[in-house]
Amino acid sequence: MKKVLLIVLAALAISCQNEGKNEKATLKASVSNLENGTEVYLARLGGEGRPVPIDTTTVKEGDFEIDLPAVDFQTLNIITFKDVRGNVVFINENQPLTATIYKDSLRSSKIEGGKENELFNNYIEQLKESGKEMNAMVKSFQEENPDMMQNPELIAQIRAKQQEFQEQDDKKREEIMKNNPNSLVSILILSDMLNSKSIATNEAKEIFNNLAEEVQNSEIGASVNKTLEQASATSVGSKAPDFSAPTPEGETLALKDALGKVTIIDFWASWCKPCRMENPNVVKLYNEYHEKGLNILGVSLDKDGQKDKWLKAIKDDGLTWQHVSNLKYWQGPIAKLYNIRSIPATFILDENGVIVAKDLRGEELKAKVAEMLD
Repeated sequence: MKKVLLIVLAALAISCQNEGKNEKATLKASVSNLENGTEVYLARLGGEGRPVPIDTTTVKEGDFEIDLPAVDFQTLNIITFKDVRGNVVFINENQPLTATIYKDSLRSSKIEGGKENELFNNYIEQLKESGKEMNAMVKSFQEENPDMMQNPELIAQIRAKQQEFQEQDDKKREEIMKNNPNSLVSILILSDMLNSKSIATNEAKEIFNNLAEEVQNSEIGASVNKTLEQASATSVGSKAPDFSAPTPEGETLALKDALGKVTIIDFWASWCKPCRMENPNVVKLYNEYHEKGLNILGVSLDKDGQKDKWLKAIKDDGLTWQHVSNLKYWQGPIAKLYNIRSIPATFILDENGVIVAKDLRGEELKAKVAEMLD
């Protein structure tokens, strides 16, 4: 009898320990301005950001309810609606969730429930506030200086102020990751920082290695790890990966055949306004230092079927250096090889093709070239 009682007590203990683990939860939402019968789609975001369908339901009397799959670890999910642009993002952490959703402003919608969603919502609010502050700063400059775009000194001031905002924002992000190593939000933040190039590869690696194993092994964690491995191949001190691509004349040019004493690989596109704004500075730099050994290889991310726009931009902006492009937009093989997520992007190489600096612009770029050639 005593043995049976011990077995029962052990079973009860296991039951209590497992209670609440991996149990399916429910998302209950109230929506505004959505007709009855509107289809609602639930999906999980995979590591590459592609949605993986999970379930569907419909709006009834301004509400909907949908079951969330039980998960072993937090997952990033989205809710979308038929014929409505945008989505609502949340974290599934095996907790019941409630949502208030606005059809006309999905970005203002909010899903609450669980500590991970609270952390996620706070992070999103932080991004919004930082964006508002930066936009207000730029607007103030524009109102006070209508001809700002013709004034390089003012543009430099704006960039310096933007850099200051970015550094403050990055410190807040790093603090979140440091304090929440077990949270999916931390790997999302690290992914954001890598995409915006606001963190060095070695620093990102250190942060990644300090995150919990579950976070590292999540779909998003695996994607970030892959990005870090690719970034290591193009980090400062590495030999720049060689590549070949078509020139405007239809010939094939390899990086190794375009090297000078100093070489700038300049990723840009005719449709990229910041690139076009920076071009006059690069032209001036090239004209001053080309005879001393500066070469530039422009790599365009222009789109398929728009070669004419690429050629016109080269002519209009006076870009007299060598150019290549696969005309594959962000999917171009060189952009993938160099893990390009935003442009303009620059890699500065020495005479041996070793990367000595990255993503310098304006006076910083000129100072680096002068240091190497003067």
